Amino acid sequence: MLADYKKLNKKDPFLNLLNKSMRIAFLINQTHKEEANFTTTKMALHALGRGHIIMYIGLADFIYVDDTQIDAHVREIQPHEQFKNNEEFLDRLKKIDKQRVSMLDVDVLWLRFDPVMDMHNRPWAPAMGLQFAQLLKKLGRFVVNDPDELIQASNKLYLENFPRQIRPKTVVTRNYNDILDFQNKQNDKIILKPLKGSGGKNVFMISPNELHNLKQTVDVIARDGYVIGQEYLTEATKGDMRFFLLDGEPIVIDGKYAAVQRVQQKGEIRSNIHQGAKAEVANVTEATLNLVKKVSDKLKKDGMYLVGLDIVGDKIMEINVFSPGALNAASQLNKVDYIEHLIQHLEQKTKSFYQNK
Repeated sequence: MLADYKKLNKKDPFLNLLNKSMRIAFLINQTHKEEANFTTTKMALHALGRGHIIMYIGLADFIYVDDTQIDAHVREIQPHEQFKNNEEFLDRLKKIDKQRVSMLDVDVLWLRFDPVMDMHNRPWAPAMGLQFAQLLKKLGRFVVNDPDELIQASNKLYLENFPRQIRPKTVVTRNYNDILDFQNKQNDKIILKPLKGSGGKNVFMISPNELHNLKQTVDVIARDGYVIGQEYLTEATKGDMRFFLLDGEPIVIDGKYAAVQRVQQKGEIRSNIHQGAKAEVANVTEATLNLVKKVSDKLKKDGMYLVGLDIVGDKIMEINVFSPGALNAASQLNKVDYIEHLIQHLEQKTKSFYQNK
């Protein structure tokens, strides 16, 4: 544990940090909802393979002891355990009994939950997860992505904090007439979706000749909160690009950027892979990189350590800051190991964090 290294060497307490096991905790929704193909699973396996202790914490597993102590019920896997594949690892994880640990003994808390998954059945869970993460940050633990800023980035309105030229024309409302007015101003197709949503659920494309369905569509989406309307970009017929940033910088290995082109099925407007879209090698151009540069500084300043940008043409449609997926697909398509790079970067980032405290 990092606290122990300070006692070992006051001049350079982290001299041997990377030769020791870190305790990396992944905060997820619920263990039984984890899947073998999740990016988090692959991240945990890579960290385990590099000698780190892995913990999984559900949103309901924290314990507030007092203002100096936060505990949690965790599932822990030691680095001496070896697994043939993701499925074997996840099967073992789900069979482990939880144990109570002090979160002050955890070196990294990585927030990898999807708030939308608990929006209906456990609406309290994501907010409490963030609140406990904030407390741990105040107690000096390294938390990624930054929980204070994640509160501001908890829905698609976060994109509006970035330069106007990089984002599509947008309206956010729960009122049908506002959406109708936006549609008329575009005089073209628009995309409607929940302001707080993920996975392509309740995403609709509305054409000017389909206004008879507009009110019903707005009503359906508004049941879950605010509605976001965006201009339709013709480049969307080619799908979108999921482009990854790590600590404000593109992830690139051997000249290959961590990105995938997600091409939707015929007759489908959604580019989500689990909605049937196909992942293809992305064509990352200078224009793509210039677009990314316009958001990278703020993302790093906001403590958004790992981010997935959804890009269509010359616009960023969404900024995914909670648990962006498809990094596995990028590794497979480009035949490089981005996740191994990610864990190595985390080791150095953690070392730097505690050295500078």
